[in-house]
Amino acid sequence: MTSSIAVGTTTILASESGSADHKEKTETRGSATGTVYTGESVQGKKVVSRLNVTDLEPGTKHFLYFQGVQTPGGQPWYVSVAVARGIRPGKRFTLTSGVHGDEMSSIQTVQTVIDRLDPTQMSGTVMAVLDIARPAIESMQRRWPNSGRGTDLIDMNREWPGDENGASATNRHAGLLFNRLLRPNSDFAIDFHTGTTGLEVAAFIIGDRRLPDVKTMADLFPVGLMWDDPAYPGVLHNAFVDVGIPCFTPEVGAARVLDRDMIALFVEGTLNVLKHYGVLSGPIGRTAADANMLIGDAAFPIIATHGGLVEFHAKLDDDVKAGQTIAVQRNMFGEVVAEYTTEVSGRLAAHRTDASSDPGNVLAFILFSRPGTPVRSGAQQYSEKSYPE
Repeated sequence: MTSSIAVGTTTILASESGSADHKEKTETRGSATGTVYTGESVQGKKVVSRLNVTDLEPGTKHFLYFQGVQTPGGQPWYVSVAVARGIRPGKRFTLTSGVHGDEMSSIQTVQTVIDRLDPTQMSGTVMAVLDIARPAIESMQRRWPNSGRGTDLIDMNREWPGDENGASATNRHAGLLFNRLLRPNSDFAIDFHTGTTGLEVAAFIIGDRRLPDVKTMADLFPVGLMWDDPAYPGVLHNAFVDVGIPCFTPEVGAARVLDRDMIALFVEGTLNVLKHYGVLSGPIGRTAADANMLIGDAAFPIIATHGGLVEFHAKLDDDVKAGQTIAVQRNMFGEVVAEYTTEVSGRLAAHRTDASSDPGNVLAFILFSRPGTPVRSGAQQYSEKSYPE
């Protein structure tokens, strides 16, 4: 005997004794806004398909799995969620990482913050969502593998806020997380990233300083650079902002590695934010003022015109002047085939770490400020494939 469950235009058939039937009964008992446990346990941690952090016991940490979209084999992708619920009411903060699968320092930044929290001394809630793009993380690559229309790789940070009935598993996964986990439990959010594989970034922040809480939070981080720009449509921090939840993106160095010195800066900044908004008590640590933060509103790209090996003549985080040589490129005979200069004065905020490059790749970008009206479309000035977020 089977039961039929209508979900949008899709009909799901499951035996009465199967897990899908158990899930239906469990979810029927839950409210539209309450926590829904699937009845499963993975490595001793309960699985939820919807979370309301106010349902969790105050004064303790909770470790759960969120049930995301299904894999091609039919099992769900599980996302790791850690919640520190304070003993007193207060603001709800969400810290996200792992939207790109090669961004290890962002994950450890969030892990470290959660580890430092004592819920018995806290007000409010801090929720950490640690490994959002699980398929990409499994292979430590930036994009989510997709087989829907032939072999493809999808950048999950162009899919938000997603659609639970969207055209790809990635888009559906984003919709499930945003509707059932992220949006309902957030008053403020911080979406942590790093540079992408092959492109390292200095410690910096991307966000829109026209938003008062974004400006306040960003200025509490002891890092030296901020790109004052809302960035691309479809990125997670904009999905939060679009529904009235202040959010921005810290960039924690290079992909595929753990940069412990840089992680420490972003942990300190995050703890400063939690103290400022009353979640934690204690003195504020170092801030952007101590780091003499440079705030730019545009990024000048340096694009490879040739193939060959790239030698940089300027270092990451160096101040550079218009007309300065940033790099040269040599062919396989060792002959210089290209010399790359910057047309603007600013800070070398990112550079290519792969020694060779095809024509058309971004080799570096210079963060700078334009005179007059601030430019707020810097993300459109260079190739999306090397955009650090």
